[in-house]
Amino acid sequence: MALLTGLRVLIGVLAAIGAAGAATAAEWTVRPGGSIAATLAHAAPGDTIRIERGRYTERLLIDKPITLVGIDRPTISGGLKGDTLRITAEDVTVDGLLVTDSGDSLIDQNAGIYIYPGAHRAVVRNCELSYNLFGLWIEKSNDVRIENNIITGKRDYRSASRGNGIQLYNTQGARILGNRIGFVRDAIYVDVSHHAIFRGNKLHHSRYGTHYMNSYYNLWEDNDSWFNRGGLALMEVRNQTVRNNRAWGNSDHGIMLRTLQDSVVENNVVAGNSRGFFIYDVEYIALRGNLVIDNTVGIHLSAGSFRNEVERNDFISNREQIRYVASRDETWGAKEGNYWSNYVGWDRDGDGIGDVPYQANDVVDRLSWRHPMMKLLLASPAVQTLRLIGQQFPLLRAPSIVDPHPRMKPLHENWRDWLGKHFPGRR
Repeated sequence: MALLTGLRVLIGVLAAIGAAGAATAAEWTVRPGGSIAATLAHAAPGDTIRIERGRYTERLLIDKPITLVGIDRPTISGGLKGDTLRITAEDVTVDGLLVTDSGDSLIDQNAGIYIYPGAHRAVVRNCELSYNLFGLWIEKSNDVRIENNIITGKRDYRSASRGNGIQLYNTQGARILGNRIGFVRDAIYVDVSHHAIFRGNKLHHSRYGTHYMNSYYNLWEDNDSWFNRGGLALMEVRNQTVRNNRAWGNSDHGIMLRTLQDSVVENNVVAGNSRGFFIYDVEYIALRGNLVIDNTVGIHLSAGSFRNEVERNDFISNREQIRYVASRDETWGAKEGNYWSNYVGWDRDGDGIGDVPYQANDVVDRLSWRHPMMKLLLASPAVQTLRLIGQQFPLLRAPSIVDPHPRMKPLHENWRDWLGKHFPGRR
């Protein structure tokens, strides 16, 4: 009984100490002409520093758990040297600041905000990061949250000399939510970073909207990528979920899947790109429910991309539905089928499924690749007859994607909304 009483007393003392610590957290205010760095030096862990509207030319080191809050969007300029904000402590929050003018050393990876190894649970939200080499560099820091920021790079630099909007390296559990990023090298670059969520971001006018390397168990959901060279590039990765995204008007590919396994790519819109999907060395993925529309090439498929489940996709008005490079046929749509807008078969029993298989890469497709002007005649009776002859005489056909259950109607009722969304200058 005495021991139990002693434990209760000890717990009460510890609770009182914790409450006292919380009660002593202070709030500081920095006004124009004041020094944020000097205030940081005096602030204690857990304090909040409120920064009033103004321009502060300072490079800040945040080495204690603290909150910086901008009042009416003050500007912090790094004076074009080094990192503008460098975070080395855990549990730091930066909210409502305009962070600008980092240095431009790619070797030193100068950033508007550099989150250093061990700065776990950092939060950056409602900020504008402009004219920095890298917007945010996040290295070996777990459970960071980057939310509702606007990030633009050094637009007067050529693409290869810019940094990335958000760079993640060797992290776990990041949450990248609702950011708008443009005019950088890659809007989001992800390397050796796992169990992350990327949701609701808008990525434009960059090399890649997102560039993944060697990263596993991530969710990419409800993002828009447009007017980049490539919308989304997943390279050397596995266990990804890519769903409900829109990649349109990119000058090369909408979504690249390169050396990918054990993943789900579903319900995405891929429209008006040079190549909708570029799929290379991909196995054991589910590609389903996607709208692939009005691309120069709907899907470019090569390098042994077999053993995938491809169902309930709509392939509409792509100049070439499939560009397939392989030595054998590959079956798609074995269970439920896909919709192909250039399918010329019929449905006598009215069950919504074509009575003859769809074949890509038939003799008509091959001729149209060699002689592009032939595309003007694709709907003519002569070309349709040639396609049917090719089906009857297999020696005339190359290895192909074969859909045994082509659907007669698309699943996406709003498909017309996605016509004509091309990269500027491309028709």
